Amino acid sequence: MDEPREPMFNAPWPAVAMTAAIIGGFGLQSFLPPEQILPTYGFSPASLNDGRGFTLITALFVHGGWAHALMNGAGALAFGTPVARYYGVRVTGALAFLIFYLVCGALANLGYGLVHAGEPHLLVGASGAVAGLMAAAARMIAGKGVPGPYLSPAVVGMTAAWVVVNLLIAVVGFAPGAGGMPVAWEAHLFGYAAGLVLVTPFGWLSRRGVVD
Repeated sequence: MDEPREPMFNAPWPAVAMTAAIIGGFGLQSFLPPEQILPTYGFSPASLNDGRGFTLITALFVHGGWAHALMNGAGALAFGTPVARYYGVRVTGALAFLIFYLVCGALANLGYGLVHAGEPHLLVGASGAVAGLMAAAARMIAGKGVPGPYLSPAVVGMTAAWVVVNLLIAVVGFAPGAGGMPVAWEAHLFGYAAGLVLVTPFGWLSRRGVVD
């Protein structure tokens, strides 16, 4: 009798849906004029002074090219999978995952905006939110499926590596997949910090049914 096979692709649907939103969103964006989409939905630090705070969120779904979108989509799937499993696939868990992702991304953009206050250049992409998922995934690894301690080897190692990578990006000025565009490495660090801290309270919400 044949042994049951483990499914080849078994990521929770909220992680898959977020990946599809990133890649599918850029697919739609690619049919529209970039000079119309990027200034409207991308985030710039100056937006904070212009009453366009909504771009803290909309910028997460706008990307600079296919490589940019695919890299963020792959990151959302890889790092979002353990987080989505922890929150669960019911309505409350899926909403907790979505809001956690959006909050990490918005805080990443906000942090960048405060560091570069008033500057007009645009920031686009889901990298800050994906960094939040990365941090949360590190804590999932440390806790074997639940948020582990901040000072565990997995969390300390991932955090140190992420800081070093982004400091190198800051020195070099670009990263693979960015299409030669400047990389907002500060947003990556703010998003990562948000994910480290917020993964636990959003887990409480997903289980208590507050997010419904």
